[in-house]
Amino acid sequence: MKINFAKLKSEVAMAAAAVSLGLLAVVTPAHAAWEPTKAVEFVVPAGTGGGADQMARLIQGIVIKHKLMKEPLIVVNKSGGAGAEGFLEIKGAKGDPHKIVVTLSNLFTTPLATGVPFNWRDMTPVAMMALDQFVLWVNAESPYKNAKDYLAAVKAAGPSKFKMGGTGSKQEDQIITVGIEQATGTKFIYVPFKGGGEVAVQLVGKHLDSTVNNPIEAVAQWRAGQLRALCVFDDVRMPYKAKVTDTMAWGDIPTCKEAGVPTDYTMLRGIFMPPGVTKDQIDFYVNLLRKVRETPEWKDYMEKGAFNQTVMIGDDFTKWLGTAENRHRDLMKQAGFIAK
Repeated sequence: MKINFAKLKSEVAMAAAAVSLGLLAVVTPAHAAWEPTKAVEFVVPAGTGGGADQMARLIQGIVIKHKLMKEPLIVVNKSGGAGAEGFLEIKGAKGDPHKIVVTLSNLFTTPLATGVPFNWRDMTPVAMMALDQFVLWVNAESPYKNAKDYLAAVKAAGPSKFKMGGTGSKQEDQIITVGIEQATGTKFIYVPFKGGGEVAVQLVGKHLDSTVNNPIEAVAQWRAGQLRALCVFDDVRMPYKAKVTDTMAWGDIPTCKEAGVPTDYTMLRGIFMPPGVTKDQIDFYVNLLRKVRETPEWKDYMEKGAFNQTVMIGDDFTKWLGTAENRHRDLMKQAGFIAK
């Protein structure tokens, strides 16, 4: 039998190539999803002790406890310019996936009030984590048992006799204060502070007559019997039924509308990245935050802080942001807070 050595050589070579490719397929891993390769900076565009700061530090703690990330997550407060310092840093970190920022509604109010060259579209939306409520608080030793009586006393005292404390100037707390004034014919002296934690302390110390703090920012003082909750600025009562104080749950607080104050407002708690990041990088944080929300620590935090547990990602979140921006522009025009 005559052997065709040329053909045999060709077949052996093809077989060897096939084996080689098969081995390559075995040892070469599938395309790995992106993950951080160094520490991630978690920017808080607000002071320490407030709602945004508390949420960022909770997320940091959950990530560490449950080992959700290989690299560290480091919280950094950058509150200068009503949060503009933090937002401008994220805007300027184009393409850097190792920076994220927790946002509140100063995402909209700060550029409108200051004229700083920033818009939420200068960052990459990742996820809405929740919406935060606002409650009208007074010192527990004050004589006012409900919002109607308190605001009647403010009106009777005349303009600028009562002090309303809040976080920042021309931001959410002052916008709500102006809304109360317009709805009730009252006039407060508005006193701004750097963070909600300080606001609560000042009310306990009777340096203020009232505040419009978030639930999480004043819950410790409410539980301790130092503050009294008069009403919540939402269309419906909060759904939480577990007692926080000896006598009251979050759900027992009437809406401000029930008390004759037709003013409502909820605040964004969201996560953004710098501009110019990739889909894989966004997906990493979307999945990370989903894992955070599934933990018992997060669920406990949501209930203790009486959050509105609305979650959004992708196009739904982007659409919501556009609508919220327009609403804040209208509110700030009415209050005269738009930068000239």
